Amino acid sequence: MLQYSTMTTPAGDFTMVVSEAGAVRAAGFTADVEELMRLIHPDLQGEVRPVEDVGAPQAAVRSYLDGELTAIDAVPVEQRIGGGFITQAWKVMRDIEPGSPVTYTRFAELAGRPTAVRGAASACARNPVALFVPCHRVLRADGGLGGYRWGLPVKSWLLKHEQGRSIGA
Repeated sequence: MLQYSTMTTPAGDFTMVVSEAGAVRAAGFTADVEELMRLIHPDLQGEVRPVEDVGAPQAAVRSYLDGELTAIDAVPVEQRIGGGFITQAWKVMRDIEPGSPVTYTRFAELAGRPTAVRGAASACARNPVALFVPCHRVLRADGGLGGYRWGLPVKSWLLKHEQGRSIGA
């Protein structure tokens, strides 16, 4: 049985779908749990029910929002895709430090395939556990925001938050 909870953040509603073991299987800046369920690999799907609080992952997000930017780092995630590069890229993405975004080119290098810039971008686009696997920390080569499933205003807010700047939603 999967559980989900939606919390209000300065960047908008944030919903997490979590396994019984406490691993995040999907997360994003939306209140639409069905949208998130479509991002979960079929092998990790299950019945989902709402709860008031999903426990440790939600506490970590609260701490992150309060300024403890590494609070989300230790939250376990369960995500699956068919290919090895994207899986590797997701692992590497978790090592990108808050406040130190990298370009898609640098991200491809860190993931072990310097010429796979499009693959790096695909790993970001297909990431089902936003925030916990911080695809918002990957930028275009010119420093522009690039894309973000949850909208560029959310990506911008997250990056500014991680740089310690005061911002509104």
